[in-house]
Amino acid sequence: MLQGGLIDEFDAGVRRCASLPELSGLLLDATRALGFDHFALLHHAGLSGGGAGLIRLDSYPLGWAAEIMAGGLAADDPVHLASGRTNIGFRWEQLGSLVPMTTRHREILELSARHGIGAGFTVPANVPGEPAGSCSFAVRRGRALPERHLLCAELMGAHAFGAARRLHGLPAAQGRPRLSRREQECLRLVAAGKSDWEIGRILGIAEATARQYVKRARAAYDVATRTQLVVHGLRDAWIGFGEAIPPNGGMG
Repeated sequence: MLQGGLIDEFDAGVRRCASLPELSGLLLDATRALGFDHFALLHHAGLSGGGAGLIRLDSYPLGWAAEIMAGGLAADDPVHLASGRTNIGFRWEQLGSLVPMTTRHREILELSARHGIGAGFTVPANVPGEPAGSCSFAVRRGRALPERHLLCAELMGAHAFGAARRLHGLPAAQGRPRLSRREQECLRLVAAGKSDWEIGRILGIAEATARQYVKRARAAYDVATRTQLVVHGLRDAWIGFGEAIPPNGGMG
């Protein structure tokens, strides 16, 4: 797992950011520190000609975006389509399990490969009432994904997209579910990598009771895993970014 110093530096940098170009530079540094080569944080419609009021930050090869836009391919990008069908991060090798892959989809992936873009990992960012978006991290063709840093990439991507919305002047996301005080406490401890037994010991409640609070928090977000819960908690500001990276890298 990444050292806490880098995590703290990214969080502090995001909080200080006063412009989208500044955020882009910060995200590029973090992308490379995670072991990736490129990032793309955007509202997907921004690649389809509907750029007014939409976010688009990326470090992809210049020719890639030009060819995607010139060919009218953005609406059929399988990565963007898959982002609308899941609320957790996914490897691009999983695309076939999320969307029926057509010849056109494969052509778009081949185009990316011609521009030197290899494997990737995408964090969906779908805010109700806004165009769909995501934050993707990719490596150069021929390189492997930095598997041990994917959780960190998912949390950083969610954090960066929230910062981009703020800097772009978009309103705070609506529809945050209500969590009780105990559910919030349990969410923070889940983010810190604590098990239900450990949460119970820390809060002075039974393990079964702690498990129920975590289950209720997951149900409020309609998610199945603790990692999904933490990503949503980060997005909705129930927890801070520094709280979302347990020292051992695990969330149970």
